[in-house]
Amino acid sequence: MAFNDWDEVRTAFQVARLGTVSGAAQALGVHHATVIRHIDSLEGKLGSKLFQRHARGYTPTEAGNDLLKVAQSTDDQLAQLANRIKGRGNEVTGELIITSIAVLAPLLSPALAAFREEHPELTIKFLTDERLFRLEYGEAHVAIRAGNPPDQPDNVVQKFYHQEFGLYASKDYLSRKGHPESLENVGDHVFIGSADESPRAPFFEWLQKNIPDDNIGYKVNQITAIRPAIMAGLGIGFSTTWAEAGCDETEIVFAPRPEWNSQLWLVTHVDLHRTAKVQTFLTFIKDWAKRWPVSES
Repeated sequence: MAFNDWDEVRTAFQVARLGTVSGAAQALGVHHATVIRHIDSLEGKLGSKLFQRHARGYTPTEAGNDLLKVAQSTDDQLAQLANRIKGRGNEVTGELIITSIAVLAPLLSPALAAFREEHPELTIKFLTDERLFRLEYGEAHVAIRAGNPPDQPDNVVQKFYHQEFGLYASKDYLSRKGHPESLENVGDHVFIGSADESPRAPFFEWLQKNIPDDNIGYKVNQITAIRPAIMAGLGIGFSTTWAEAGCDETEIVFAPRPEWNSQLWLVTHVDLHRTAKVQTFLTFIKDWAKRWPVSES
């Protein structure tokens, strides 16, 4: 098969997706005879039936399903490429897709609100899925990532914000249990740990290695679940200095340590990095971050 067969593959994809020739013809904006001709031609080139014809429409055969998996992937990638191309204009309009870890939503949301106030014609899509969005496919314009410097090829990586984590507890918990003497002598205090056997967060790794298992009485599989547990008085847990600044319900138990902290990075794809939309946002968010709590170390 050659590249110029894509029209026929796309036609087959639409027939499989919609189940009828008429539905595919309407979706593609062509005559139903064109759909039938494309299917017949494609089956002839491949020497295999792609569909079972029946009164209700068309059902893919095993060979058809194999081809359509590739067609689905190609269609997705073309849609993502279109997103990248749309981001290359010189105006701060359209859609701006930003991805980050969910725990940063309370920190970033005021900044995103202020940015959109300045650019009301812009639609911001904020994605906090656990998976790593692929900037090379146009899945996002800007990624805010934590941990080690991202090393994916063709990405522009900029150091952004140093996020400090301390150990906090609710005032209610401390009134009941008191303060632990030290991290080397935690007594019967309860700590909030990770439900994962090999946690990725540096503070969870430290906790797993340095706090006795018997003291880790509550475990979570998402970092976003730690703070509600702290507030509920379940135990001592890690939280960021920015989240606890000005909070009257919690108290710091142990100050941040370098091995607990996390560096945030701004990541963009080289193809979109210099566009007006991306550059305007990067300048804005870096300036906005100057008002966030800064490390004293």
